Amino acid sequence: MSSLFGVPVDLAYHLVCWLAAVLGPLPGGLAAAAAIIVFTIAVRLLVLPLSYYALRGEGARSRLQPKVQELHKRHAQHPERLQREVAALYRAEGTGLFAGCLPMLLQVPFFSVMYRLFLSGTVGGAPNTLLTHDLLGAPLGSHWLSGAGPVSAQGAVFAALFALLCVVAVFSVRAAQRGAAQADGAAQADSAAQAGGAAQAGKLMAALARVMPFVTVLVAAVVPLAAGLYLLTTAAWTVIERAVLRRRFLPGPGRADSPDR
Repeated sequence: MSSLFGVPVDLAYHLVCWLAAVLGPLPGGLAAAAAIIVFTIAVRLLVLPLSYYALRGEGARSRLQPKVQELHKRHAQHPERLQREVAALYRAEGTGLFAGCLPMLLQVPFFSVMYRLFLSGTVGGAPNTLLTHDLLGAPLGSHWLSGAGPVSAQGAVFAALFALLCVVAVFSVRAAQRGAAQADGAAQADSAAQAGGAAQAGKLMAALARVMPFVTVLVAAVVPLAAGLYLLTTAAWTVIERAVLRRRFLPGPGRADSPDR
């Protein structure tokens, strides 16, 4: 195990083992699986302030669209001045183009730790006892195409995991589509102000929002079951979290233009 992940994996191992011991009375080998879910929720709570910031910025960009369009009309003949004015407007609002990427990027190291935790036979020089746990007969360290294979009880557990990931992905894409109007409007305003650069970034993020939820199904097919549980929990959390925060920070029909007021 690389020194880069050695200490975080050790810490995660002891934390998940402690949670599994606390949840030990759960039947059917659910204690370790429940510990992973609790661990995942703890991770998402850690990055919740960044999610709050990202959605707040999204709402701010929507509210600033009329002002950005006005700046475009006023400084259409002076693109450098226009870019400075728009940048200053965004800074004053405390937002930016790529703030929404921060929560997703910060989850990568946590997922890497979880993957390595259930990939390695030893942790800190001792046997990885978490690999002895299972979920309804499927070892938490197993892969979809390994061991008993897809046509087995283990395969049925993975099939249920894939199905749940697909359901969450559908809800995630629908939520992204509902917010597309505000995002497209902000991207169009940014396009006028920054010669298409912001519009391209907005379109790229919108495309990722439609594709990435289903990519998690493919990822779950090649990572250990424990990492798949992490993916499912964090994906479901994301859908719920964005729905709650979007109600607070993104304007909609019949709502005030500035939800912060």
